Amino acid sequence: MEKIIIKYFDKDVERLTLVEGKSDWYDLRASEDVTMKAGEFKLVPLGVAMRLPDGYEAHLAPRSSTFKNFGVIQTNSVGVIDNSYSGDQDMWRMPCLAMRDTQIHKGDRICQFRIMKQQPAIEFEEVEHLEGPDRGGFGSTGVS
Repeated sequence: MEKIIIKYFDKDVERLTLVEGKSDWYDLRASEDVTMKAGEFKLVPLGVAMRLPDGYEAHLAPRSSTFKNFGVIQTNSVGVIDNSYSGDQDMWRMPCLAMRDTQIHKGDRICQFRIMKQQPAIEFEEVEHLEGPDRGGFGSTGVS
């Protein structure tokens, strides 16, 4: 089992736990109240900093209920936090765009993350033609 060093910026915040059998993603909570007007962008503080093991990164995404509950979308669709973002003040934040006026309260679960191995080094070999089946381009099922 990998060990991750974590710093909580608030001693009273609920600690990260995994709900066994439901998912292998960990929920993150807003670490302060955030008020947003429709069209406004804010970095919502999540109250944690982590030192990820070498060779790993975190993938941050909204929870399935985030838009329904708060009317915000994550501006970069998915966040990638690499293991170099590991300083004492490197608090994780969720970049949000409000689609309606909204209030996110301290402790609200607004996003989730999982730890992933970083992609290995890749060497590309250029060819004139690929040998796989041709499905007809983007979005095609290959059926005429």
